[in-house]
Amino acid sequence: MNTNLEFNKNEDSLRLMVSELKKQLEQIKLGGGKKATERHKSKGKLTARERLELLFDKNKPTVEIGAFAGWGMYKEQGGCVAGGTVAMIGYVKKRLCIVAANDATVKAGAYFPISVKKNLRIQEISMENRIPIIYLVDSAGAFLPMQDEVFPDKEHFGRIFRNNAVMSAAGIPQIAAIMGSCVAGGAYLPIMSDEALIVENTGSVFLAGSYLVKSAIGEDIDNETLGGATTHCEISGVTDYKMKDDKECIETIRNLVDKFGHNEKAGFDRIEPEKPELDEQELYGIIPEDASKQYDMLELIKRLVDKSEVEQYKEEYGKSIICCYARVDGWAVGIVANQRKVVKSKKGEMQFGGVIYSDSADKAARFIMNCNQRKIPLVFLQDVTGFMVGSRSEHGGIIKDGAKLVAAVANSVVPKFTFIVGNSYGAGNYAMCGKAYDPRLIFAWPNSKIAVMGGDQAAKTMLQIQVAQEKAKGAEVSPEAEKELLDKIKAKYTQTMEPRYSAARLWTDGIIDPLDTRKIISMGIEAANHAPITKPFSVGIIQT
Repeated sequence: MNTNLEFNKNEDSLRLMVSELKKQLEQIKLGGGKKATERHKSKGKLTARERLELLFDKNKPTVEIGAFAGWGMYKEQGGCVAGGTVAMIGYVKKRLCIVAANDATVKAGAYFPISVKKNLRIQEISMENRIPIIYLVDSAGAFLPMQDEVFPDKEHFGRIFRNNAVMSAAGIPQIAAIMGSCVAGGAYLPIMSDEALIVENTGSVFLAGSYLVKSAIGEDIDNETLGGATTHCEISGVTDYKMKDDKECIETIRNLVDKFGHNEKAGFDRIEPEKPELDEQELYGIIPEDASKQYDMLELIKRLVDKSEVEQYKEEYGKSIICCYARVDGWAVGIVANQRKVVKSKKGEMQFGGVIYSDSADKAARFIMNCNQRKIPLVFLQDVTGFMVGSRSEHGGIIKDGAKLVAAVANSVVPKFTFIVGNSYGAGNYAMCGKAYDPRLIFAWPNSKIAVMGGDQAAKTMLQIQVAQEKAKGAEVSPEAEKELLDKIKAKYTQTMEPRYSAARLWTDGIIDPLDTRKIISMGIEAANHAPITKPFSVGIIQT
């Protein structure tokens, strides 16, 4: 147990953040609230999370995707908890699958813009890793008041059905269970899946409900006769299995998955897992409460990897980035991490922690090439304030060296996993495999911050611009008014840096307890191992 006062202060701060995170996640799990849940269950239906609990193997780990989707958004519309969809990666009959379950307690499972984005992200994970996807459908379709934001564009509602077709052609198994309403364009999702189940009395699927049919063609018909389980299993043949209730439906899905064949694996190396020798709980005390303070990133890495053992690549060169080989839960990994303590360069110059210098960018690019050549998955640990600036760096070619690193990250063909353990600022976010660079999974720790630059620098920059604009109009800005404006700018900017702001918009797949990092890396690589690498690695015109 570490008795250092600074360590204990850091530990208390991060543990408090984790505690608050877990409270918020418990609130998210309530979906649309007690009344909406009671109405839902009065129809004989299980909630989305109850369905998932029955579907996944007992005593096996799961990873939730996008729990904070929509957090703090759509206030005028009453909110959209978790994007109206519960999504998890887990094991069904020992097979790794990803599941999207509409939460009908949240606006009847209607699709808000963030709902569409989340469901596309779920399909993306399935496609990238070639793992089976299961849809538990219970949705009223598009949220009509925002139809212009969910309907016509490339990454809108129609893309979900396009993906259904692409995934089917690629041989990625898709099973859909119609466990509630499934209407209009949304009807295509289950029927474009490989197999469709429907629950009697509660499940229905049609292009237009009874009210629209009446207004359109004058026909009087109830929804069950129009598109219920008996209609589609015995008359139209649209669905494949008629289930008496949710439980039978879920058990049938498990039995179907149990019969899946096995495809070729990517071939990532794994041996018998071992725990870190150093105490994982000490992760809480390593990260400073003050994000500007320095710490040794290597100490954090050693509490994440098996036996706390690492093999450092170019240990004495480019010290502001640590590159090392290790194992996580038995899987071989290449780790690229920002060193956060001040280090001395090969030339005897001091380098600031969290800053990417030319030599560290060059080293990391070469390390990424090695991992691609040897089929080793990459793990990025971000605590980066950006690239070094100033005349010395510019004259030394920092832009070109940074471009080499960005090119290596962008063109990497081995799976990449990103964890934002501290700051993620500017082009450093890109170079360290931010969202734009296709990490298979990207998660943030509760203390993380994502922005173009730090709050103080950004606020002062924006203040200078606004003050200059006022003075150009001939107005005088007093020191008091200037301070008030600075505080206002900083408060607004700081809010957008918070991890919940990022997770709400799915810039990350979620916010996690640091102790879950090993589990997510392991399950992520296991999922990625289902997708053989078919594309050769090349950095293109930029040579390292």
